[in-house]
Amino acid sequence: MTRLLLTLSEATADDAVRDGTFDEVFLWTRSGRTTFTGGIDPHLTGLGTVNPRNVDLVRIALGVLAADRSVLREAGGSSWNAREFELTIEVGDPSAWASHAEQLTSTVGFLSGDHWSFSFTQAPDAREAGLPIEEQHHDRTVLLSGGADSAAGALLSAVELGKDRSQSLVSQYSSTAISPVQQGIVGTIFDLVPGIGQVHRQFHLHRGSKRLDGSSFRSETSTRSRSLLFLALGLAVAERAGSTLWIPENGFASLNPPLGPDRRGALSTHTTHPRFLRELSSLMQSVGGHGLIENPFETLTKGEMFRRVADAVGAEAASTYLSNTNSCSHTDARYSGAPAGSSCGVCFGCLVRRAAFIASGVPDTTVYLVNDQGGRYSTFVRQKSIVEPLRDFVDKGVRARDVMAMSLPKDYAPQDALALLHRGVEELRGLF
Repeated sequence: MTRLLLTLSEATADDAVRDGTFDEVFLWTRSGRTTFTGGIDPHLTGLGTVNPRNVDLVRIALGVLAADRSVLREAGGSSWNAREFELTIEVGDPSAWASHAEQLTSTVGFLSGDHWSFSFTQAPDAREAGLPIEEQHHDRTVLLSGGADSAAGALLSAVELGKDRSQSLVSQYSSTAISPVQQGIVGTIFDLVPGIGQVHRQFHLHRGSKRLDGSSFRSETSTRSRSLLFLALGLAVAERAGSTLWIPENGFASLNPPLGPDRRGALSTHTTHPRFLRELSSLMQSVGGHGLIENPFETLTKGEMFRRVADAVGAEAASTYLSNTNSCSHTDARYSGAPAGSSCGVCFGCLVRRAAFIASGVPDTTVYLVNDQGGRYSTFVRQKSIVEPLRDFVDKGVRARDVMAMSLPKDYAPQDALALLHRGVEELRGLF
């Protein structure tokens, strides 16, 4: 069991470090000493007056992500996910969260594949009241990661809303190479949908590399809990906008069928899984926060999403728009000499993307490292490739018993999931 603390108080953090009560201590302040980078204050005053429970959720999500990054997983095999966390977090209403701690534990545990225990203490009030910010309603709030699915969702949302209506786009990034990709998507939407009202909020919030005493944190790279922070920030913005939060993701990737026996259960990511999204929405409504979340594409494959984009703006515009997104799972190609923000072409995200272009008939002009004629990145590509496991998965296909092991929510019919997965496999077959 690893004991961790997220506090907003320097005095509390110093006491915790000094007495050794916790294995890791995270301090979140807007400026000065802090464990985190990004300049966002823990009261979210920059957004205006946000529902306090949504402010709490951002703190919880940041604490979960910091913990996830700071405790290494074992090398692999059946114990790959065997971590236990006891996380104490300062929130605005400890009793509200304590009464729903079991629900939170289940939701976060399903997301990360770990065992969690939560304790809550009273957070200090903001030292300064935020400046009054004019209320601004938007018809929809959409998460925009910079990937093809979120870009498709943001564009299709704008097309559906049309002139004289508005949407709020929410982005989060840790790699600076992704920020201009997100901004480029926003600019293109303005060009493709004249008259759409649109605001874009970019958040840069993540754990730094150094502890308060100057020593280096350990750095776990899997960090599948990062989607919780993205959703928490999105819900905070959506609450201010008075709208539902869209998290656009193709249904095949959301279900994320395991490619083999070693990827079953917690070894298969659940970042946008229907069960996770429904549990998070239910949790937030239970504690009195804003929790309206929708994935409007959970019944579609990626190729079907791409076809909708082509139907909306034409194949040529769809090709340019979607090819300028980034779906790659790996942000470390630059260490092998590749340009920042490169796409490997051989990870799960890239392979599903390539198959979607083929299935939709939309031309793919993405530059993939695997296609480099000089072979400059061959070592990196070989290390990252899941081509053979994916080929085996496609050859084997998805069976009814695989679907029954997916922990579907009660309102998601297994036969619908099976049909969707069959269509997704057929798209992937186009690669081979």
